[in-house]
Formats: sequence, structure tokens, C-alpha cells
Amino acid sequence: MKVALVQLDVDLDRDLAATRESAVAKVHEAAEDGAELVVLPELWLNGAFDPEPWPATAEPLHGETARLLRETAMDCGIVLHGGSIAERTPDGRLFNTSLVFDAEGELLAGYRKIYRFGFDQGEAAVMSAGDHPTVFPLRDIDDSVLTTVGLATCYDLRFPELHRELVDLGAEVLLLVASWPERRLEHWRTLLRARAIENQMYVVACAATGTQAGMRMSGHSAVIDPWGEVLAEADAEPTTLFADLDFAYVPKTRERFPVLRDRRR
Repeated sequence: MKVALVQLDVDLDRDLAATRESAVAKVHEAAEDGAELVVLPELWLNGAFDPEPWPATAEPLHGETARLLRETAMDCGIVLHGGSIAERTPDGRLFNTSLVFDAEGELLAGYRKIYRFGFDQGEAAVMSAGDHPTVFPLRDIDDSVLTTVGLATCYDLRFPELHRELVDLGAEVLLLVASWPERRLEHWRTLLRARAIENQMYVVACAATGTQAGMRMSGHSAVIDPWGEVLAEADAEPTTLFADLDFAYVPKTRERFPVLRDRRR
């Protein structure tokens, strides 16, 4: 499967409509270039480091942004991971929520970020925590299961126990979306490879670039294979990164080097 990671420059000076329009255009371009799975970054619409606008820009799960993502997936005939949005629930809580739609517009998965960043400030103070590790089956056009995909968001990357739980739930591919600070770029690159190697799975990581609330984002979206090899990596500029995933390579790797069976719980 050909995947595309749309590394957006998150400019919060633009209005929401213009930001949505730009993101949709990039998804269409990726699909026209042959991508079957397209991934956007974390909080590309709301910004990840300025919580002040979140209560005003947050939306319900069936709000305008979710509707637009659904329609875009259908128009392009792709699976679309919409990065994440600021979700507002009927009781007023906010979540950092990812939505994945298939080519028929069906919601394949929704994931509320479990590990919130900020050490009691920012996201950790404003957003509620999700509590459900999330996987979903990725299917072919004939409805046969190609692989099982796990979801994670940014700061989740620092918690290996979450990714082991995703493996226990069957994950062979990790889709990770992020707005990761540039000053911790080497942590990002190292942890991506670590999660791929220790869990013997593909890691498909789409990060934002640009500047949010004075914080420079890292970019460097990447695709890592289950042996830890970097298949593709972006730089810090806005771009769309492409890679091909061979889903049969995950079970082959786990069979050839069966480290996961030696786990002690």
C-alpha cells in the first residue's frame, strides 16, 4: 500500500476555513499521486501549543471538520487519517481526537489521546485523557483484512507500554500523528525507530512543521519498517512524504526473529 504523510505548515494566523481548504487540497494531491492511505498531523487546525483558542475552535465528532474529512476520503477513494482535532463532548470536555475514514466514508476508528503533554499545563490542563488503546483492521477492496493498525498521538510515543498493548491487540502498523518541538528532534527520531524495532511493526509518523505559539515544530515525518530501517524521512519544510508498505513483511520479521514470544509479563 502506498502511504502519504502530509507534513503541513501550521500557521495559526490563517482562518479555519482557509486552513481546512489547504489541507484538503494537499490530500487530493497525494491521492492523485497514487496514495491509498493519507495521514495529516496532530491538531493541524487548532494548534498544539496555544490552548486559549481550543474551547472556541473545538468541535463535536460530527462537526464541520469531521464531515469534511469524511467527504474528502470519499472524493479521493482513500483511507484518510485526519490527524487530530480538538473535540468537544456534549458535557463540555475537550479531547485530542483522531478520526480515520475509509473510501466509503465509514468511520474506521476514533482515538482520544491517552498521554497529554504539558506537565499539568497546556494540553495536560485543558484536555481530558482518553482511556482506550485503539486498533482497527485495514481492509482491501474485496473486504479482506490486509493488516491491523494501531493509533497514537505525539506524546504517546514516549510510553512504550501503550505500544506493547497495541501489539497485544494485534497491531502490525502504527499510525502516529504529532506536533513535535524541533528542539527535541533527536528524541523524535530515536523513539520512532525504538517503537518500530521493539514491536516489530511499521511506524508511520506524520508531524507538523512551522511555528505554533512561538514553538518551532520539528517536521521530519518518517516511515520506519519493522526491522528499524528508515524507508522515508522528510526534512523540516512543508512536504508530502510517500512510502510503500509491504504488510507481509511484519509477520515475516516476527517469524524470522521471534523476540516478542520471549516477553515475560
